[in-house]
Amino acid sequence: MVRTIIWVILTAVLVIFAMANWQVVTVTIWPGWEAETKLPVVILAAFLIGALPMWIALRTTRWSLKRRLDASERQAADLRALAHRPVEPAPAAAPVNDIPPAPTDLFSPDKP
Repeated sequence: MVRTIIWVILTAVLVIFAMANWQVVTVTIWPGWEAETKLPVVILAAFLIGALPMWIALRTTRWSLKRRLDASERQAADLRALAHRPVEPAPAAAPVNDIPPAPTDLFSPDKP
């Protein structure tokens, strides 16, 4: 709602400006090449020429970030699938001797 109101006000200001300055101006593009046009048309053309590089930069940045986000989402989905896969039981191993050796077993009896 607020954004619409701002756009309506901005459009009204631009229309009032264009009506107040609706006069013919001569624009020299190159030496020997002049164009006669209305002042608001020149202002609009200058705005569009300045906005075009920023629009292109915005689109390329959004494209790059979307590619990175898609790659991250694929990686997260792979990790989720890996975390939720069924666990196979470990094979039965030989029993482990948890009893430590006796101190007399550490030294051989034939050494002094």
